[in-house]
Amino acid sequence: MTAVLRILARRIALLVPLLLGIVLFVFLVMRFSDVDPASAFFQGANPTPEQLHQFRQDNGLLDPLPVRYVAFVGDLLHGDMGISVLNRSPVLDQVTTALPLTMQLTFLGLGIAVVLSLTLGVTAAIYRDRLPDQLIRVVSLTGVAAPGFWLALLMIQYLAVDLGWFPTGGYINPGDSLTGWLKTMTLPALALSLPVAAGLTRIIRTAVVEELDKDYVRTAIGSGLPPVVVVGRNVLRNALINPLTVLGLRVGYLLGGAVVIETIFSLPGMGKLMIDAVKNGDPAVVQGVVITTAVGFVVVNLAIDVLHLLVNPRLRGTS
Repeated sequence: MTAVLRILARRIALLVPLLLGIVLFVFLVMRFSDVDPASAFFQGANPTPEQLHQFRQDNGLLDPLPVRYVAFVGDLLHGDMGISVLNRSPVLDQVTTALPLTMQLTFLGLGIAVVLSLTLGVTAAIYRDRLPDQLIRVVSLTGVAAPGFWLALLMIQYLAVDLGWFPTGGYINPGDSLTGWLKTMTLPALALSLPVAAGLTRIIRTAVVEELDKDYVRTAIGSGLPPVVVVGRNVLRNALINPLTVLGLRVGYLLGGAVVIETIFSLPGMGKLMIDAVKNGDPAVVQGVVITTAVGFVVVNLAIDVLHLLVNPRLRGTS
């Protein structure tokens, strides 16, 4: 446990320059974009040049870029992401309102992807080169090739419009109705998770096949241990080390895919918040959403790294 804590502290220390770099990248992109915060603030009000100049001076927009970056980081450390020019409310309030829904969608999609990929990947490995493996291979390749937004539109058409099993969009808070929440989140989570599950299925299948071919597996089964016990207790633990790493990278896909999926299903999450901010020229909200999403991705990958260390003790002496 001491080794894990030491490695964890080292990883966290490395995250500091990474997060500063992410903030710097977002800061520079927004500063060199065509959106003028002063003009956006006075949107539709026909401000005079003097008013625009005064706004830029009051908000530090005329300061050198290094000074503005330091001030921007300082504001972030104090929980200040700026003010939305659209509704004059703090960006942090909008982010904290939209973030829970995006987290629900992301982790529900992640759970579905893990369950599906484990079930299909292990089944394909056990029945390799036989009919189940061939069928799962076709399904997984189709899933990898199918874009999430296309799956979302097909599900809306057939499962929501034609069959009426699910609503076409909208959101119900789980505190108001758990059944309603499941109905509104099932299709978005499926559309988000199926491409991820398809890719993970192939990776898990390959890893389990390689592990099944090792001598200790044949020895364990030859000594009388049931194959189910050998696979569940030994094979999976060793075979899932590499898929865990890939899973951390797939979280980025889930977070990015949520932008499109939330828009299609009219879910008031981070994705829809950013799309609306881009359409309405609200740079403070855009940078707030991007920074929050990037930080979330980094934190989730840190959690995957820790889980990787716990599952594979050999890494503790080499990391």
